[in-house]
Order: sequence, then C-alpha cells, then structure tokens
Amino acid sequence: MLTLHFAPNSRAGRIVWLLEELELPYELNRMDFSPKDLKSDEHRQRHPLGRVPVLDDGEISIYESGAIVEYVLERHKNGGLKPAVDASEYPSYLQWFHYCEGMVMPPVNTIVVQTLLLPPDRRDATVLGQAQKLLTRALAPVDEALAGKDYLIGDFSGADIMLGHACFMSNRLGCVTDEMASLKGYVERLAARPAFQKAMAS
Repeated sequence: MLTLHFAPNSRAGRIVWLLEELELPYELNRMDFSPKDLKSDEHRQRHPLGRVPVLDDGEISIYESGAIVEYVLERHKNGGLKPAVDASEYPSYLQWFHYCEGMVMPPVNTIVVQTLLLPPDRRDATVLGQAQKLLTRALAPVDEALAGKDYLIGDFSGADIMLGHACFMSNRLGCVTDEMASLKGYVERLAARPAFQKAMAS
C-alpha cells in the first residue's frame, strides 16, 4: 500500500491527483501546513527539510513531487501517462514536465511568500510585482503550446499533472491573463476532471 504524507495547498496535491487518475490504492497522512506538523521530529525523519510530499512504498521512501510522479508512472503504471522514449511527443513531454519547477514554480513560491506567509509588515510590493510579471511571462509559452490542443502533448499525461497543477495555482493567483484563452480553457478542463476535484478536496 502506498502512503502519501500530505498537507493541503502544497505540491502534494499533484500526487493525490496522480494516484486518483491511476485509481491506485493509497493511504493519506494528512498534516497541517504548519511547523508543528511539518517540522516535527517525526516528519523530519521522512524529509530532512520538513516538506511535502513524501511517498512511502513499502521499504521505499521518496520525496520531490516530480520524482514521485516519475516513480509512480514507472513502478505502478508501467510507464503509463507518458509517451514512449522514441515517440515524437517525448521531447515535448520532458520539456513541459520540467518547465513546471524550472520556470513556473519559482515565481509562484515568491508570490505565496509575499501574500500569505510573511506578516504584512515584512512584505515587499516591489518583489511581489516582479514575481507576478515573471510568472505571467513564464506562462505565455504554455498558452501558445496549448493552442488547438486539450492537453500539453495532445493526450493527458504526467506533464499535465506537473505543469497543469502549477497553471491552476497560477490562475488562482491572478497571473493567467484573459488574453491567454488557451491556458484559461486548459485550467477549466483540468478542474473538471473528477480526480483533480478529489485531490483539491483532500
């Protein structure tokens, strides 16, 4: 049985979504997104920095959401939800899978810190504005890539689990502009998927 160590409003939502899409049995160890839970001695045994997600699979324990997605797809879905290495879509799959953490999530992290985590007297409007502009710029190529497609590489894939979750969060933060019609439609399609809805309600 897979066990996912989870806190709401975090990258761990991607993994719940993945497990629901794949209809894999799992247990959820739900923690509060607070130092009391995440920085506890117990959780630091799972993740040295006290973060989520962490996935336990028998004797195996693995963290980093992208690594967990790749692990689950290979070990528990025989490479499902991803194109074959020699498929024409494979390079695009890899690009968008990793574009998430490389280009989209860094400004998302800054926005969350500046709007939610820091006390008002420590927030910096200049830093926030720069991160918002950077995020909107980073999303423009995603909008272009989605023109005429339902999902990033055509069919729904692990790249949508990674980058799609980040796009959904970016939209909630107000950084997907109305001009990004393809991206707006993409976020709506993702939000309509039953597995996604269950993950967001976790």
